[in-house]
Amino acid sequence: MPGVADAVRQFGPAYRARYSTAMPASHRRALRDLTACRTPALGGQVHCCDACGYEHYVYHSCRNRSCPQCHGAATADWLAAREAELLPVPYFHVVFTLPAALREVVRAHQRVCLAALMTTAAESLQALAADPRYVGGTLGILAVLHTWTRALVYHPHVHCLVPAGALAADGGTWRPARANFLVPVRALSVRFRARFLARVRAHLPDVVIPPSVWQTPWVVYCKPTVQGSACVLRYLARYVHRVAITDARVLAITREQVTFSYKDAQAHTWRRMTLGGEEFLRRFLQHVLPPGFHKVRYYGLWAPAAQATRRRVQEALGATPATPPASNATPNEPSPAAPTPASAVSRPCPQCASGVLHLARYLAPCRGLSAIPP
Repeated sequence: MPGVADAVRQFGPAYRARYSTAMPASHRRALRDLTACRTPALGGQVHCCDACGYEHYVYHSCRNRSCPQCHGAATADWLAAREAELLPVPYFHVVFTLPAALREVVRAHQRVCLAALMTTAAESLQALAADPRYVGGTLGILAVLHTWTRALVYHPHVHCLVPAGALAADGGTWRPARANFLVPVRALSVRFRARFLARVRAHLPDVVIPPSVWQTPWVVYCKPTVQGSACVLRYLARYVHRVAITDARVLAITREQVTFSYKDAQAHTWRRMTLGGEEFLRRFLQHVLPPGFHKVRYYGLWAPAAQATRRRVQEALGATPATPPASNATPNEPSPAAPTPASAVSRPCPQCASGVLHLARYLAPCRGLSAIPP
């Protein structure tokens, strides 16, 4: 079946030729990596059947964090580590969304504006939660940045997973939130808007902010996780290493177009969309983040520095803190690891079904094929 990498290989050269002077380095890197992913360009291994002699080729992955084919194991490790950190309390799912009028500003200044979005969302939530009228303490906040809709439209917003309670200032008292209420959403929206715009103006004084953003209500969603915190974690984990679309949603690629599926949130049904090849790449690449940008961030009780405090709270609430599995992920964000050799575990031969595949030799990267335009 076709995938995103196939669209990149087919339409990437024309896209690079058309937008080469305007493309950021992260976009060029993504096109280069996805083109080479799981091809002879990156090298690999050959596994040979001990019965029929069939040779099975396995090529290395690119490990680019925007690649839909990579990071399955790292995502599972991240999810297991976060599940081990959950407190035995209900959780809230909070979403902060920037208005449409700001999207062009954010797209042009991603590093500043997206960092401001995540930081301001956490600060606004913490400030209200510290008020004794609401929760009265320090929250734990896991924030994951998304920049897309299901149709790949640019739509920056941040998902937060927050426990229904906070640690009081004395460092030992757990203050549970009221049932189905964390903080007042309208006050949270107003505070978030004011702080975000102030932060952007401080960092980008010459950027013109559309006046309409002050009259438009900013959307903030804050609801209990009815399906459970683990369900929200699994949803967020799907996009920790990847971007807006998976290979399974790419239905067809023709000489000029790409057809993919997306779920209509309002109609609750799956639909198809067909785009020109270059437009599909444009929509895909606008969700590739600047190099080194952390799209997963931890605040309050979920911050790495609060690990001992969080475990103490887990024990006080009756949970046994689990030890997360060993992983290549960093505390801040699971980052792409270096390519690792394919498993040496023997597998049945797909050709004769009676023999077993064994690692026969390694393949060096094919330098001629890897010479993709930078």
